[in-house]
Amino acid sequence: MTNPRHVAPHAAAAPEAGAFFRVRAASEVLAAPLSAEDCALQSMPDASPVKWHLAHTSWFFETFVLTPHARDYAPLDPSYRMLFNSYYNAVGDQYPRPERGLLSRPSLAEVRAYRAHVDSAMRDLFITGIPRAVRPIIALGLNHEQQHQELMLTDVKHLLARNPLRPQYTPGWPLTPVTPRRKAWIDYAGGLTEFGHDGEGFAFDNEGPRHRAYVAPFALASHPVTNGEFAAFIDDDGYRRPEFWLSAGWDDAQQQQWDAPLYWSRSEGRWRTFTLHGEADIDPHASVTHVSYYEADAFARWSGARLATEFEWELAARDQAPAGNFVESGALHPLATRDAGPANAPAQLFGDVWEWTQSAYLPYPGYHAAPGAIGEYNGKFMSGQMVLRGGSCATPRSHIRATYRNFFPPSARWQFSGIRLARDA
Repeated sequence: MTNPRHVAPHAAAAPEAGAFFRVRAASEVLAAPLSAEDCALQSMPDASPVKWHLAHTSWFFETFVLTPHARDYAPLDPSYRMLFNSYYNAVGDQYPRPERGLLSRPSLAEVRAYRAHVDSAMRDLFITGIPRAVRPIIALGLNHEQQHQELMLTDVKHLLARNPLRPQYTPGWPLTPVTPRRKAWIDYAGGLTEFGHDGEGFAFDNEGPRHRAYVAPFALASHPVTNGEFAAFIDDDGYRRPEFWLSAGWDDAQQQQWDAPLYWSRSEGRWRTFTLHGEADIDPHASVTHVSYYEADAFARWSGARLATEFEWELAARDQAPAGNFVESGALHPLATRDAGPANAPAQLFGDVWEWTQSAYLPYPGYHAAPGAIGEYNGKFMSGQMVLRGGSCATPRSHIRATYRNFFPPSARWQFSGIRLARDA
């Protein structure tokens, strides 16, 4: 069987083919520094082995594109339908998420053979012709794989941090000190305006429908909260002062014994953090990351401010190009702001860290989930989650836009999640 990683994108006729092979190759690049053992392990129930991510993203194309639309397609192994199903109840049974690290079989080599099998069949489908109705599903699958590329990095970071040897995912430390941007507040008049995706280009269903909402006048911080600012919160006993915390957050902080962001530790009086490049001193001017919504909210209260709503964030971001420190930079860690930038525009809205908002993840007015199993992608999670905006240093650049709505439970810390303050005008 021909390995599609060695097939030039122009060998396929459909315009989607080039994007398909680029995204698929990017997943392989992210897995390349890892051993088979690295790819098999699972450090906690919320994370998944890299091997599982590689298989599940192939399962998506097999299940939703090839099986229903490719003539004479034969699955490589029928058992994969259950093993690599994440949460699609309409498709059938799933292997328990907390136990994915127990799947020593299939091997990493077999998972890569599965990817090659799916990619070869997709290449044939591109050449023979893609039905119009299938093109949105392929676009969804590619964006789905980009989400899993970010999860591969955050999950392997959590895994390597559990190793007392503190191993590096990739060697070298690419970050250098920079002149920090002076903190400022940027005012917005607010008003009644439209939010959500306008229909141009790809978007997830939870980004629409476009609708009108009122935003009161507000101010937004010029840049995300830094490590140095968060260290001041710690030094002021922020983790031991319940007046700053939501009740559920206080309970989690006490039960989990939080006293600093995830991966921080003190060494000889200095704060250090674990990164994908290994242990390093924190940069006081870089954006703080790996904090939960509860920590972000407590810091905002301690600061005499609050978190932005997702509509305030989108209003501030809608006229900015999604440029910043994304996975393509190779930093794989938040960077400090390198220049002042326009005085009337916030810096680092895109990339570096996902920014918690105070908005619950709920459907927009008029939202309806798609029929069938695809409808389980976003809609069924619209309970108990908070919205984050902007992307991170592990997000692919082409994956993000101003209307993008990420969501996680308020206690989640292993993602590159950070803080930007807001306040009423």
